[in-house]
Amino acid sequence: MGVISDIAPHVPYLRRFARALTGNQEIGDALVAALLESFIADPDKLQLGDDARLALYAAFCRLWETQSRESHLLPENLEDTEWEAKAHRQLAVLEPQAREAFLLMAVEGFDPDEIAEILERSSADVQHLLDNASQSIVEQVATDVLVIEDEPIIAMDLETLLESLGHRITGIARTEEEAIQLSSAQRPGLVLADIKLADGSSGIDAVNRILAKFEVPVIFITAFPERLLTGEKPEPAFLITKPFMPDMVKAVVSQALFFDIKPRVLA
Repeated sequence: MGVISDIAPHVPYLRRFARALTGNQEIGDALVAALLESFIADPDKLQLGDDARLALYAAFCRLWETQSRESHLLPENLEDTEWEAKAHRQLAVLEPQAREAFLLMAVEGFDPDEIAEILERSSADVQHLLDNASQSIVEQVATDVLVIEDEPIIAMDLETLLESLGHRITGIARTEEEAIQLSSAQRPGLVLADIKLADGSSGIDAVNRILAKFEVPVIFITAFPERLLTGEKPEPAFLITKPFMPDMVKAVVSQALFFDIKPRVLA
């Protein structure tokens, strides 16, 4: 069990990456589970080297690319209730490895040299992938955004970042009730929500009340992602960890808007 214990701390974050890459919680989790099962059956299959996290992500990306080529986990084969035509067109524009590279850098924090090792590409290739991904994503996903965040500096940072991507801020809510009022006044195309709000109310409760009225992509922001990525359903498909880097916000926002998935109410 040495290999499993070495990679265990990284699994919740790999699941986050898998969900963002595939745009689907079930498929992302299923791929991670398949990878872990293969390691349990054959521990020698994963050569950890000096960096268990790097080796784990490299193994996952190889699995993802294999499954994509074999087509049975590609978006085209999912039911319309999960993947709408908009997501099909958007994903078709972006080269699969460009999406991988962008997420590995912006969400998971790998540097370009590490990404090159994970994807088995040259550093120049990786930079080309990152440039193409950023440009393609930003061009396609501008929308109205509601920010639910009680810390003024963080809220201002998010507003600046989102506007730099071409999005429009419909409002910034500090409490659950403010969030409900703002979402009712002007329905946003995306919601970014902190978990704990100014008056002790819950960002999760605010989002659940919004989702009871209309469907909208949701990204949660938290300093404790492991509390939401427990392996128990339901869980958020998109998550930003505090403290966040600007590229992380850009990547997760872009990915969330790439997919027209019915959001889940969280317990």
